[in-house]
Formats: sequence, C-alpha cells, structure tokens
Amino acid sequence: MSAPNALKAALRRGEKQLGLWLSLNSPLATEMAAGIGFDWLLIDMEHTVTNEGEAVSHLRAAKAGGPPEALVRVPWNDHVVIKRLLDSGARSLLVPYVQNAEEARRAVAATRYPPAGIRGFSGMHRGNDFGRRKDYPQTGAEDIFLAVQVESPEAVANAGAIAAVEGVDCVFVGPNDLAANMGMIGQVYSPEVQEMIGRVIAPVRAAGKAPGLLDFRMETAQGWLDRGFDMLAIGSDMTLLSNGMASLIGAYRR
Repeated sequence: MSAPNALKAALRRGEKQLGLWLSLNSPLATEMAAGIGFDWLLIDMEHTVTNEGEAVSHLRAAKAGGPPEALVRVPWNDHVVIKRLLDSGARSLLVPYVQNAEEARRAVAATRYPPAGIRGFSGMHRGNDFGRRKDYPQTGAEDIFLAVQVESPEAVANAGAIAAVEGVDCVFVGPNDLAANMGMIGQVYSPEVQEMIGRVIAPVRAAGKAPGLLDFRMETAQGWLDRGFDMLAIGSDMTLLSNGMASLIGAYRR
C-alpha cells in the first residue's frame, strides 16, 4: 500500500518544496538523489531518452533511495501516455505546454476514471498494487498530484483560469520555452522574461493552487521562493554532473 502523497499535502499546507530534475536516465543516480534530502524528484520523459518502462525503474529507484515524491514529466498532454504511466505506478505528473483551461481539463480527465474523466480501467496493475488495493477506483485520485506547465505568454495570461481547474494542483512555469515563445530564446534571465514569470504567482495563489518554477541559479531561485513560488526545481542531475566535471578539470588546468 502506498503512503499518502506527501508533496501534494505539503503544498496544500503552503510549505516550500524543493526538487531535482532527473535527465540522465540513470536509476542509480535517481536512487542516490532520493537519499540527499530533496522533497521531490522529477523523471523527465519530454527532453530525454527515458521511455515508459525506464520510468518505472526510476520510480522503483526513488522509492528505494528515500522519501521524496517522484514525479514524471510526460512527453505531451496525451491521455494514452498518462494512462500507461498511472497504471505503471506513477501518481505525480507534470504535463508540458498547457495553454488554457480546456487543455488543463483534458490533462485532469486523463487521470480520472469515468464519469469524472476518460482514464481507461484495468483491474490489475502496478498503480493499484496489482489488484490488492480494492478501493483504488474510488480513492486512487486522492493521491494523484497533477502539475501543468505554462510555457508561453498566452499560457501566462491564462494562468488563473488554468489554476482554477479542479484537479490541477500546481501551475509550473517552464522558463526556457517561455523565453523562446517570447522571441528571446536562451534569455531566461532577461528582465522581460523574469517579469513574465512573476505574473503567474498572484493568479495561481488566488485560485488556491501552488505556483511552481525551474531555476538552477541560487541567486534568483531564492528570490522566487521569497516572492511566492512554492514548488521549485533547484538543479538537475545532468547540470550537477557537468558542472562538477568542468570544475574539477578547471582546477587542474588553470
């Protein structure tokens, strides 16, 4: 039997939750990260080679390594992929590029059985402890955590309406795509993009939901926590490894 979703509960209490992005597709790195002290880990399927079967290996590794909640970022707002991941044992998802309330409702519907949604039903799968959790059809949605990403000016303008959709727990800003969709690709830390990011906080909080963000620079990330972002990705396995290797060789080759 799975424990209650601590990430979902903590964000509802207004507690800050710090996470790590996992892009290397290394279950060993996932298991290591799970014991470090992060509140959550994200298994990325959108911009990595990780497939659904490999995502299950990461979920197992995260559970073996420690207490953080493991999320999976799906490749797209696709009800088939979402169904397969939920049946495989994922219960916390990040859906990319949600532009409006209708697309948010589509993501929610993919996580709910009829009549509340369109999730296909199977009586035995990893998500319901292989059929041993008899109340799963009635209670499973209680532990499902759904975050949706806003990654364009249009989505930012709709952030309040997206957050108001029942079943959405977090509206999570994707700063790199936001910058690209503003015609400023690679300029995440420009004043214009930073100002656009900040527009998400008030309407999402007004809807009673958690604003989320990815920012790997401590000097700006801490400021966003202070301004109201509750769910923050503060690094990734790939950047930490790359920066660590560069720092090591740089120390010798001055």
